[in-house]
Amino acid sequence: MIDRYASGRMTVDGTEYREDLKIVRNRVVPNWWRKQGHHCGVDDIADVLSAKPDILVIGTGYASRLRLPDSVRKAVDERGIKLIAEDTYQAVEVFNDLLSKGKDVAGAFHLTC
Repeated sequence: MIDRYASGRMTVDGTEYREDLKIVRNRVVPNWWRKQGHHCGVDDIADVLSAKPDILVIGTGYASRLRLPDSVRKAVDERGIKLIAEDTYQAVEVFNDLLSKGKDVAGAFHLTC
């Protein structure tokens, strides 16, 4: 579960992170750096795609600056994964709600803009 999110900081199971992160199979993958900054490419979520969760929640930042091109949406869809992309505040709420309901959910979160 994500305990707390504030711009630039996320606390997951009591540990605070100050860099973008992914949560895959209940494991935090810290320091999620994308090849093109505010652009999420298929390669940037390859580990999530390989894990094949039922749902992928992407937090696009507090101002929704992270962009998801059609190629990412297509790659996720082709694997039968439902994609939910929201600003990170909303994405945290959605992620925690799905997780609390026992859903197979992964997350990728941009913590700043």
